[in-house]
Amino acid sequence: MMNTFLRENKVAAAIMVFLRVYLGYQWITSGWGKITGGFDANGFLQFAVQQSTGDHPAVQGWWASFLEGFAIPNVELFNVLVPWGELLVGIALIAGLFTTFAALMGITMNFAFMFSGTTSTNPQMVLLTIFILVAGSNAGKFGIDYYVMPFVKKLIDRKQDKAVAVHK
Repeated sequence: MMNTFLRENKVAAAIMVFLRVYLGYQWITSGWGKITGGFDANGFLQFAVQQSTGDHPAVQGWWASFLEGFAIPNVELFNVLVPWGELLVGIALIAGLFTTFAALMGITMNFAFMFSGTTSTNPQMVLLTIFILVAGSNAGKFGIDYYVMPFVKKLIDRKQDKAVAVHK
């Protein structure tokens, strides 16, 4: 019942606008602050790895291994991906453009931050993002998705038709 409401109801679509704008604003301000403030993830990543030891580690060993083996050696990549990812997720959520994909990328970043030992607003953002993800296309109904998604679906259908014709 709740699933149907979130996915098909116009009132739910309107509620999703408020959630999108709130989350989008959070992502934009965070990303823009990093872009204009000279963001460097190295200290954050090093601190996360340090939190993976002791009697009650805040960071799991497998995540610390990922940070040590991939993230820290490629910190320059993360110095670009994190702030620009946050900014673009925020813009997409507010505009309602590729809404479910933007929400998926946002929740992925939230989980990465939480895996790294940071709580802050991340759990709240995860909870709100779950509603957007469950709502699916209804979350972008009052946004640019209303105009873009039918075009995208036509492109996908056309590509599938060509693939079926090739296999016949």
